[in-house]
Amino acid sequence: MKELLEIRDLDGTGISALRRLILTLADSKRMMGIRYSDWLLGAPSIEAGIAVSSMAQDEWGHARLLYAMLKDVGLEPLKIEHERPAEEYTSVGALDGAFENWAGIVAAMTVVDEAISVALLGFSRGRYEAARTRVPKMLAEEEFHASLAKAWYRRIAESSSKARSLLRDSTKGLLPPVLAWLGADDEAAEAMVTAGVTESSESMTEAYRDRLRDLAALVEVNIDQVQPDSGWDKDRARGPGCPDEDAVERVRGDRNRALLVE
Repeated sequence: MKELLEIRDLDGTGISALRRLILTLADSKRMMGIRYSDWLLGAPSIEAGIAVSSMAQDEWGHARLLYAMLKDVGLEPLKIEHERPAEEYTSVGALDGAFENWAGIVAAMTVVDEAISVALLGFSRGRYEAARTRVPKMLAEEEFHASLAKAWYRRIAESSSKARSLLRDSTKGLLPPVLAWLGADDEAAEAMVTAGVTESSESMTEAYRDRLRDLAALVEVNIDQVQPDSGWDKDRARGPGCPDEDAVERVRGDRNRALLVE
């Protein structure tokens, strides 16, 4: 078993890097939950709506656990969750906007949610105790997400040419920002690998491509030929842009702020 990491063993750069890693995972989970919640009433069946409702709850619960880890690195979780502007979110750029059709959310379920799980798996295998104890339960719950995603992805890929085309376009649009996010190899990412907190960007990206290769091929997308987006923002650990304001208002709970109880 790897020796556990003590926060006091990290210098200022290491603490900033760990803070960034936790925050980008938490924000991505929170925004993934928002995108699932968009489809509670718009899913093609009652069963599918119930499934995305369950997945949205999972994602928000996972995000809450991740935000709580920020106490270790000197941040106040409550302020992070409820007081930041959209420009400070570090979530993967593929979740910045709402998905216009069911094929789009199925593509996100497959392409984006899977990338977050790969990143969490790398985190759970490191030396940071909070990740090693809390993340495995998240990954166990993610198995349901992955199973549903694969089933719907195959179903749409084998249906009408129009539905198949929508799924292909969504997949092509989501992969570049996801690959940029998962494959980040800047100074902060390298610091976390060196400290044994997470796995390398290269190994996680390779594992991710392996997981999605056959599914993407169903809609004639060769994942090995897809290149990550450019324009990396190292401070926010993501590409340019930010989530839409409506989503961030919902994340922060702006409309019910007076009822916030902790």
